[in-house]
Amino acid sequence: MSNGFAVQDRFAEGAQYIGGKLLPGTSGRHHDIVNPATGASVLRYELAGTDDVDAAVAAARAAFPGWSAATPGERSEAMHRFAAVLAEQADDFAYAESLQCGKPLKLSTEFDVPGTVDNAAFFAGAARHLEGKAAAEYDSDHTSYVRREAIGVVGSIAPWNYPLQMAAWKILPAVAAGNTIVLKPAELTPLTSLMFAQAATEAGIPDGVINIITGAGKEAGEHLVGHPDVVMTSFTGSTAVGKRVAEVATATVKRLHLELGGKAPFVVFDDADLEAAVHGAVAGSLINTGQDCTAATRAYVQRPLYDAFVRDVAALMETVRLGDPFAATTDLGPLISHAQRDRVAAFVERARGYARVVTGGEAPGGELADGAYYRPTLIADAAQDSEVVQSEIFGPVLVVLPFDTDDEGIALANDTPYGLAASAWTRDLYRANRATREIQAGCVWVNDHIPILSEMPHGGYKASGFGKDMSAYSFEEYTQVKHVMYDNTAVARKDWHRTIFGDR
Repeated sequence: MSNGFAVQDRFAEGAQYIGGKLLPGTSGRHHDIVNPATGASVLRYELAGTDDVDAAVAAARAAFPGWSAATPGERSEAMHRFAAVLAEQADDFAYAESLQCGKPLKLSTEFDVPGTVDNAAFFAGAARHLEGKAAAEYDSDHTSYVRREAIGVVGSIAPWNYPLQMAAWKILPAVAAGNTIVLKPAELTPLTSLMFAQAATEAGIPDGVINIITGAGKEAGEHLVGHPDVVMTSFTGSTAVGKRVAEVATATVKRLHLELGGKAPFVVFDDADLEAAVHGAVAGSLINTGQDCTAATRAYVQRPLYDAFVRDVAALMETVRLGDPFAATTDLGPLISHAQRDRVAAFVERARGYARVVTGGEAPGGELADGAYYRPTLIADAAQDSEVVQSEIFGPVLVVLPFDTDDEGIALANDTPYGLAASAWTRDLYRANRATREIQAGCVWVNDHIPILSEMPHGGYKASGFGKDMSAYSFEEYTQVKHVMYDNTAVARKDWHRTIFGDR
């Protein structure tokens, strides 16, 4: 399937976007973007080297004075135009996202792209509403007020699971607040990040405000994070890599925002609507083929509903249709790569030694054999301390465990290093309120799992990181607060001076 979008032609000049232009990399090393549904190469390009990172940071630094000095209204107007350009190019973005990621076109079309357009529209408005404390006399002799100021050049790193949305989550709040940015997308999936930057240029956002560097993490990523002219790093990815990013950033005293791994609990109390919980568990565990840090991965089901939940989830999973991402009938696409599929399969194979694979647990053959496909998988009877319960699998795998008391269910939900997202399923208001208070996660849904909103913050607890994406709260990451104080007395010798010289 093709919508007329020619990848080779679109990126013939290279896969780096610096100062408003597509350029080739200079590392001397090449990389193939592979369609995970077929294993075929989509685009071969030269990776960025450290010189490219330096050039991108220099472009961002040169653009910063002008962009940060623009009025909030001027930045807002440019970003409204940006949102409009994104909407006009929605079909191309959806096609490119599905091509490089393997996600079903209906997911790209109905989730990734409209979510990104909405993010852009939200931050276009939010650019005019940088809030601070009211100007006032907090003591009798002075007037104080708070300024929110842009911090400078931001160097961000985004993952491969939601390339377009992650580019938006990194770029939009940063530039709305008056910063400039260099984003490094995953080298597996740079297409829509590059297109995002091109759309910004088309909308009239000045050259150098948004730059894209497509390179390997060890070379381009670490150089970006450690660059002396980069004042902040925002990273989304695994907790293990996040620790390395923190080490490099800390060495240069950078502001740091981390959105890391997750192992989201899905807690079903015995008064829950079973049908709703079953549908929520299948959808919440399989979205984006399970390659989602907030995906439902650990279902804890109170004993009276446990057997029926396992039975019904397995039956519903078996109806999910794997296939060509561009086919209207496809529900589930491939994993991002064959290596990721093999990693997921290895988790499941090891689990057979201590748990029960209820359904799935295999790669399909036939016409899907060349792709990185894996069947929706349900695992039961695993111990709480087992690998499949504690480790992030990042694939279409749901593990289900029983619990008896409410205390036990909440304790089990909290019993991992992660704390990104969770959900509680109950008809009881008091149970729901308790779960939302006591479950340690940055987002707790009640009787649903996955929806996100531009107006609401996204971020984690514990090993899932710190800081917020989306919402007005994200400006806490991308602005610095300055206190300005004016003397109101016009008196040369202030009363407090006596603490330094003289008497009252």
